[in-house]
Amino acid sequence: MAVYTDVAADELAEFLDQYDIGELLSYKGIAEGVENSNFLLHTSAGYFILTLYEKRVAKSELPFFLGLMTHLAGRGIICPQPLQNRSGDALSTLAGRPAVIINFLEGIWPRKPNAAHCAGVGQALAKMHLAGRDFPMSRANALSVSGWRPLFDAAASRADRLQHGLRAFLEAELDYLEGGVWPKNLPQGVIHADLFPDNVFFLGEKVSGLIDFTFACNDALTYDVAICLNAWCFESDCSFNVTKARAFLGAYRREREMSPAEQDALPLLARGAALRFLLTRLVDFLDVPPGALVRPKDPLEYVRKLRFQQSVASLRDYGVETSGLVA
Repeated sequence: MAVYTDVAADELAEFLDQYDIGELLSYKGIAEGVENSNFLLHTSAGYFILTLYEKRVAKSELPFFLGLMTHLAGRGIICPQPLQNRSGDALSTLAGRPAVIINFLEGIWPRKPNAAHCAGVGQALAKMHLAGRDFPMSRANALSVSGWRPLFDAAASRADRLQHGLRAFLEAELDYLEGGVWPKNLPQGVIHADLFPDNVFFLGEKVSGLIDFTFACNDALTYDVAICLNAWCFESDCSFNVTKARAFLGAYRREREMSPAEQDALPLLARGAALRFLLTRLVDFLDVPPGALVRPKDPLEYVRKLRFQQSVASLRDYGVETSGLVA
């Protein structure tokens, strides 16, 4: 979450008159995240989240995200629900941006995830994959392999400002992953594609909600597992934590079996996932709009994670036997 577009109090109050959520008492911008403008609303009816979708999110794709959240909630996945205005529409316009109000979920995201958190997110991810099997809409993953070269091109000339040799490192990895090695014919479905710790709420060590579906799309289900492996199973110094990986993968498998092909593909998918987030973080870090209330995430964190993933040969390097994932 973040704030790129400011909203005046009188403009917001007029906007909220379209909804049955009471009188506006206060609101504040939420600085976490990098994609859209988000505000915590406090009204006489309670708390809500207002999201203004910025330019990277196409308005034509918003029905997919909103419909997916409604679909998943109907199958027992705790995730935000879009509120309809008095005209029956979930999608409105505010400050020249597509805007949605969603319900507020209780819980906090873990700043220092432990193995129990990793097991919780593994279970939640698998349940989400199963719940999304009959979702009728689809959306291609614009940030899969074919989408990485434009990101590299946008940042290449400035990459070495962050770290000497970064441009050459990125280009070599991109050339490799574009060279026909990317896994194909894996089980497909709806994936979250951004299930980082700040997008999972917990009450204690129990998952209380999944949020921020603006990267959700259709892709290999194991690619979602790979994204989470990078996001949850490293320490703050970017050392890989085998205990967390075993907890995460074991909990996922108890809900949804991974085929031998998926197990074999996971290390390469994790390598690609590391490159994808390195590239988007690099672009965001270099191109923060002036005056935006946003905290760009460190791209170099994913340089270190990518170097680790380049060394992984099989699930055994994650502390897991290929023939059977261990809880």
